[in-house]
Amino acid sequence: MSGDSTQIFNPADKVAKIAHCSSMEQYRKMHEKSLKDPEGFWSEIAKDFHFEENGLGQFLDYNFDVGKGKIYIKWMAGSKTNISYNCLDRHVSAGKGEQVAFYWEGNDPADAEIVSYSDLLKDVCRMANVLKSKGVAKGDRVAIYMPMIKELVVAMLAVVRIGAVHSIVFGGYSAGSLADRMLDAEASALITTDAVWRGSKLIPLKEIADDALKICRSKNRNINVNIVVKHISRVTAPQSAANGASNGNPAKKTHFDDTGNFKVGWDDKVDVWWHDVMKDVSSECPPVWMDAEDPLFMLYTSGSTGKPKGVLHTVGGYMLYAATTFKYSFDYHPGDIYFCTADIGWITGHSYVTYGPLLNNATSVLFEGVPTYPHSGRFWEMIEKYKVSKFYTAPTAIRTLMKYGDEPVKKYDLSSLSVLGSVGEPINPEAWLWYYRVVGDSNVSIVDTFWQTETGGHVITPLPGATPAKPGSACFPFFGVDVALLDDEGHEIKGEGEGYLVFRQPWPGIMRTVYGNHERFETTYFKKFPGFYCTGDGAKRDKDGYIWVTGRIDDMLNVSGHLLSTAQVESSMVEHEHVAEAAVVARPHVVKGECLHCFVTLTQDAEFTDKLVSELKVKVRSTIGPFATPDYVQLAPGLPKTRSGKIMRRVLRKIAAGERDFGDISTLADPSVVEVLFEHRPKDK
Repeated sequence: MSGDSTQIFNPADKVAKIAHCSSMEQYRKMHEKSLKDPEGFWSEIAKDFHFEENGLGQFLDYNFDVGKGKIYIKWMAGSKTNISYNCLDRHVSAGKGEQVAFYWEGNDPADAEIVSYSDLLKDVCRMANVLKSKGVAKGDRVAIYMPMIKELVVAMLAVVRIGAVHSIVFGGYSAGSLADRMLDAEASALITTDAVWRGSKLIPLKEIADDALKICRSKNRNINVNIVVKHISRVTAPQSAANGASNGNPAKKTHFDDTGNFKVGWDDKVDVWWHDVMKDVSSECPPVWMDAEDPLFMLYTSGSTGKPKGVLHTVGGYMLYAATTFKYSFDYHPGDIYFCTADIGWITGHSYVTYGPLLNNATSVLFEGVPTYPHSGRFWEMIEKYKVSKFYTAPTAIRTLMKYGDEPVKKYDLSSLSVLGSVGEPINPEAWLWYYRVVGDSNVSIVDTFWQTETGGHVITPLPGATPAKPGSACFPFFGVDVALLDDEGHEIKGEGEGYLVFRQPWPGIMRTVYGNHERFETTYFKKFPGFYCTGDGAKRDKDGYIWVTGRIDDMLNVSGHLLSTAQVESSMVEHEHVAEAAVVARPHVVKGECLHCFVTLTQDAEFTDKLVSELKVKVRSTIGPFATPDYVQLAPGLPKTRSGKIMRRVLRKIAAGERDFGDISTLADPSVVEVLFEHRPKDK
């Protein structure tokens, strides 16, 4: 992503006038202090939060160099706090209980609810008491598999209130993916929902969860309780499904009885209804005071081996970092209405739907639906309805909505907007400019944020009141983040140049380990370049010092903001009886940014047919999830391999992109296969 490095957009005046950080001079001073005196910088911020005892403990202790021993990071070890208390009780005690925490809006615009901080606290305490009554205790892992409903926020805050650890799994993952994550986390409880409408599509979450529980039982992992929210009957069904089973809608026929009631399987040994267990429990539950370095949550992200890794975050450092990045990256002030469209099943939803906003006593929009249902102006309609001032979404969504033109945007009054954010992948300059000019009416600040599940919060981002932005650039590091670019040999690239994006020292929100596999943590992030955290991304620095993240440089794919490993998709495909070998690479896509291009070598006598292609796509969908469905499947009589048998993926990426500049292919065992694959490359759709 190089972009036009000469085109600069200054912060919007209405943002800069009141910004927490209002000039590059102020940014540089704050950033310098955060690196040279991290204790002084972060301890001042920590004063805004409640710590129960022991002050702030030992403020920072770490080792980033595998040559010097075990990798570790500790912030404020020995101090005691609770993130649920800081998200809720702190504000209610300050007299802000009646303030709106969330405007919840359902898949259908007719479904809406207002949730105050006081309401949220009472429900969180009730669910915390329910979990305790079911045997959940400090340190236990609780899996959550839910849609974007109020109860999801309640569940995660209830889990951490009692010192347990949540593992939230996106409600679009398959039963196999959910089971893998529950097994790895050694979860003792599950919280889910009967079903949800996503646009006009029904997702039977309880049914998927039941299948996942069967897999767990088959591997001797028994989940003690499955708490189920009854959701589908309280919301408006899509028009296509509103007329009962007789309309031919397969979802209605399969999942609803003749009277329109949703059918769920039930196991009295583990299944309980949320509304039943919440009835008669106390709305008071004192928090469990946690050490700042106790586990807070784990969130699974794809690994290059194909086995998802449980990224583990801890209480104190994550709390400070999520809160601070939210405050400064969006320049949040009391009275703002904030809307992040991400699902809580991803890290963006953890940090910037739940924790960051609530820690700042913010008022947010919590949205269950999709941007194009029931019409392509849904986001803009909601911005007008709630007078949203800070809006955060993904480049994929922006590019999707660009296809509908400017008219759906111009129908609505978006003058309340002041900051527009982008997350999940590098945003192309064309989409950046449309976002700025059409959605923001050229009177907003754009924050193109770069970060990862592992970083806990933004690590490279413009500050909306201070940073002159360049379309497509994430601009400069956030406080506490020390960026370096390295070449293949680990030598630092000073000034203008391109290389591996790494960080020299820890910030409070960085992950602490891979759950149950610290060696994998060290190997993945620290062994390639001892002394540095390696992001796995490449980046360029231009002559003005701006950082342009260029994307993954390992065997990972970023599809619509969802990180997938090539091994994950490949292993799914080779399970098909007619596939001998598969290689998967990213291919540029006008909407998704990247899509999956799969090269498959078939077994002897197998035929490459439309039916086979369809079966392979279904296989990937069912194994991983719908978002992983390949856009292109190409027959590969052979794959470009070195003499040692390693697939040369950079060549496949060139073929997928339609580029003939293959570079040096002299080390290939059979260079002729490259031309064959290029000649039979599927055309762009």
